Amino acid sequence: MRLNVNGRDYLVNDVDGSTPLLWVLRDHLGLRGTKYGCGIAQCGACTVHLNGEPVRSCTLPVSAAVGKQVTTIEGLAGPDGTLHVLQKAWIEHDVSQCGYCQAGQLMSAAALLKSKPRPTDADIDAAMAGNLCRCGTYLRIRKAIHAAARELNEETTS
Repeated sequence: MRLNVNGRDYLVNDVDGSTPLLWVLRDHLGLRGTKYGCGIAQCGACTVHLNGEPVRSCTLPVSAAVGKQVTTIEGLAGPDGTLHVLQKAWIEHDVSQCGYCQAGQLMSAAALLKSKPRPTDADIDAAMAGNLCRCGTYLRIRKAIHAAARELNEETTS
């Protein structure tokens, strides 16, 4: 199978098409930023983008990603390593505590800002509802998303 992950093409051999994308990313491609949380697509730790839309990679068969663009947390930053505006906001607002869920949180937030560049609290709450944080940093997540949205909007108007 041919996969495009973070703008790079990979040929994945000896993998059954029903294998969850998460395990192919982690075990075959060495991209370990995407985390295994619950295994039933409920916690959001495994969120990646498939053609720009957030999906749960723990239940998505790898065959569903063939011919599509997959973006993982490793691909959120720029090719030169420049952090995404959300990653900067996460640091600025001290969002992470244990950090385990944060890759999925960031990927869901990035998809939200792509579809709603000026999200309300309700928009954020709805978009992030499927991402669980055991540490309870939800208010900081919301603040970071608002900060990132402001920065992105300032960049587009200047």
